[in-house]
Amino acid sequence: MDQQANADTVKWMGTHYHIKLRSQNSGGSIGVFESIDEPGYGPPRHIHHDADETFLIQSGDVEFWLEGDSKVCTSGDVVFIPRGKQHTFRVVGERSARMITIMTPGGFEGFFLEMAARDLKIPEDMVDVVSVGEKFNLTFTGPPLGAV
Repeated sequence: MDQQANADTVKWMGTHYHIKLRSQNSGGSIGVFESIDEPGYGPPRHIHHDADETFLIQSGDVEFWLEGDSKVCTSGDVVFIPRGKQHTFRVVGERSARMITIMTPGGFEGFFLEMAARDLKIPEDMVDVVSVGEKFNLTFTGPPLGAV
């Protein structure tokens, strides 16, 4: 099967996303995407209600926060976030981070495609961002790490 035929690359809020495997190519079992995140980047705290999330850090330093516990991870580290757990991350240091993210089951990769297509921004368009998040079983629960 030609996976590249269904690959998409988008830039949203300074992060480059490359969809490596869409959920429809795995019977819905898994979605895989690569991201290149700029220094200081990190999403607001959130919960994926229906999917586990696994990050494989390829390069850079990334602080992960999971329900009150923080840890800085670097190249070669793997971070697992179980579904239903409040979490976030932030790129620390002066260089970008490259991560492979695996969502099980798949489907969440479509969130980034829709955000980029609609050119929605956080926090300016948060009402619409929250609405799209709900379509992908995502709830935002608080500010990004380092927010004042």
